[in-house]
Amino acid sequence: MSISDNVKRRMAEGSWIRRMFEEGTVLKKKHGEHNVFDLSIGNPVVEPPAEFKHALIKLIENPRAGMHRYMENAGYYETREAVARQVAIENDIEVSPHDIVMTVGAAGAINVILKTILNAGEEVIVFAPYFMEYDNYIDNHGGKTIVVPTDDSFLPDLNLLQKALNNKTKAVIINSPNNPTGMVYGNNLIKQLCSILEEKERQINRPIYLISDEAYSSLLYDNLEYVPVLKYYQDSLIATSHSKDLALPGERIGYIAVHPAMKDKDDLVSGLIFCNRILGFVNAPALMQNIVCHLQHITVSIPEYQEKRDFLYNNLVEMGYKLVKPQGAFYMFPKTPTENDVEFVHKLQQLNVLTVPGRGFGTPGHFRISYCVNHKTLEGSLYGFKKAAEQFRLS
Repeated sequence: MSISDNVKRRMAEGSWIRRMFEEGTVLKKKHGEHNVFDLSIGNPVVEPPAEFKHALIKLIENPRAGMHRYMENAGYYETREAVARQVAIENDIEVSPHDIVMTVGAAGAINVILKTILNAGEEVIVFAPYFMEYDNYIDNHGGKTIVVPTDDSFLPDLNLLQKALNNKTKAVIINSPNNPTGMVYGNNLIKQLCSILEEKERQINRPIYLISDEAYSSLLYDNLEYVPVLKYYQDSLIATSHSKDLALPGERIGYIAVHPAMKDKDDLVSGLIFCNRILGFVNAPALMQNIVCHLQHITVSIPEYQEKRDFLYNNLVEMGYKLVKPQGAFYMFPKTPTENDVEFVHKLQQLNVLTVPGRGFGTPGHFRISYCVNHKTLEGSLYGFKKAAEQFRLS
């Protein structure tokens, strides 16, 4: 056999997001791209902010000698310095460039963290629904995924978290605003979650790392504010990227921020830098490091995304769909009108609307919509959603 049994199994299980994206490609060839309404993948249609273009042009017109060469595996010092300043502002603590490792996106960041901290068989807790690639990332480095359900509002059930924690728990991953639900973890929830982890750390006498996936932390609506995880938990790390806040998913630029007061921090950071290299990333893209160091306070238009959310949410509710109103990111996660979410997603597909079944995020009975698309696509999708609602007798 040419590939391992594990890889073969995981390929068969596959990523539902990619699967629907690929099926959409076939549909577009058959019906024409403008007649298929693709809400399957979080690939922002908005262009990067004007400041990105200006910084790119400035760099091209004024190239620096050696700017395409290797640098420290942790990244350029001046880039880490700029990131550290912004992380310090957002988390209300002092952060040094030595607490920052530039990475190949948030996915690279999470893999580097897990490679650094996990021993074979140790457990990592995630809250369902969750970004299913977490399971692959954990498996990549010999860990075991422990899935803890959320409540009816898609917020972590802290009683279930307490029951799931044990001597094998090495880390907990949180994602707020959340993919696929768009829910935001509030201040009280984060503080309570951190208190539970601190208590368990005292019991087992070793760290339990809190990994905060903050890829969507800038995309907050309704005047909600970012909750500073580093402020509340000493054994915490941020894994994030500029894929969403600057609309640069294809550029693969992100970073890890380590709590500056973490015990044995120097060893951990050295491990992160080492793993950044040996996983084959070597370093984050040099060109993007030179640009994002000037854009740490810049984001895409938040009101534009909020307008898209309100348009789609209001229309779906009027059609009879049941869903929790997203508070951030650019996803929503309605219930399917039938228990078989794959069946319902295929029905939408027959109506030229592409979404992703909830089982692709560990929560059957729902489906994910990505609304980071142009308004014409959102408007065009309404016909398919309405026809499906009528066929399943929603009201």
